[in-house]
Amino acid sequence: MSKAEGQQVVARNRKARHQFEVLETVEAGMELRGPEVKSIRAGNVSFQDSFARVERGEIWLHSLHISPYEQANRANVDPTRPRKLLLGKHEIRRLAAKVEEKGLTLVPLDIHFSRGYAKVTLAVGRGKKLHDKRETLKRREQEREAQRAVGAR
Repeated sequence: MSKAEGQQVVARNRKARHQFEVLETVEAGMELRGPEVKSIRAGNVSFQDSFARVERGEIWLHSLHISPYEQANRANVDPTRPRKLLLGKHEIRRLAAKVEEKGLTLVPLDIHFSRGYAKVTLAVGRGKKLHDKRETLKRREQEREAQRAVGAR
């Protein structure tokens, strides 16, 4: 967990930046039920295949798995239920317009706590093709080699 400017990052979607070209990021609140917050604080979150979708003027986060909190046996809810994201009306309209463009999608990058509230960082991204992924890996390897050469001197 890292702390930067009062934010405590709980979970990162490591595959998101590999599979998508991030064009823009937005921070959104999440509508959660009681024990889900404790489970997120414990880091029991999985981003596998999660995405956000604009539906009837609201943004919903789908397929985010928040494991049930052990001590709240009866109060637990479905771990993969859709969760409403809290954004302003103008921001939702702006994101909806961008997502309607061809090939753009909303992908969660991380979940963090900001001043005690659970927030998700959403990215407007375009899916990478296989050759784009290879290009990114090649560029990263070249940067590592350059750093090693500078460090050796």
